[in-house]
Amino acid sequence: MTDPVEARLRRALDRPSGPSSDFDLNPAIRPAAGKPLRPAAVLVPVWLRPEGAVLVLTKRASHLKHHPGQIAFPGGKVDASDASPMDAALREAQEEIGLDPARVQVIGTLPVHETVTGFAMTPFVGLMRGPFTPVPEAGEVEEVFTVPMSHVLTPARFAIEGRVWMGTRRRYYAVPYGPYYIWGATARILRGLAERAAE
Repeated sequence: MTDPVEARLRRALDRPSGPSSDFDLNPAIRPAAGKPLRPAAVLVPVWLRPEGAVLVLTKRASHLKHHPGQIAFPGGKVDASDASPMDAALREAQEEIGLDPARVQVIGTLPVHETVTGFAMTPFVGLMRGPFTPVPEAGEVEEVFTVPMSHVLTPARFAIEGRVWMGTRRRYYAVPYGPYYIWGATARILRGLAERAAE
């Protein structure tokens, strides 16, 4: 029997979707066209559990140079040694949270997300089943935690908020959960998924 969240995700991934970008709410700060974007990939790990499906996310270590303390999907830049962006996402998930790639069933991709830091990031939706004990990467991942899929698949949970960034007020999506402030690219990607999964 197919998990209802799995069925919902598969239907959502079959639906058309528009582009995704850090600049969607802030077109004025988009850099000039022509600058090449660096390829990156992330895994959107959906853990199908008997008690309910959850999304696995990380909290980045507070001392990191880029995005310290932010909530993120496991992932990173695509290395020359990676056979494909999907391989990069799976490799990074294994390094960051100890998830064996053999345990992940990738069921589709979300629109490539253009980040303000100059990456073209491809999100891969992957399903996990059975027991899983995360192993956070020392020095990079402060915490691995889960969020009910029912929370992040509900468009009404998302809000548009703002803050001053590099002297300009920047607007962004946020979908807080308990003590976790999920915002920026992570929230934008999840918002796009929630819109496609709306029933």
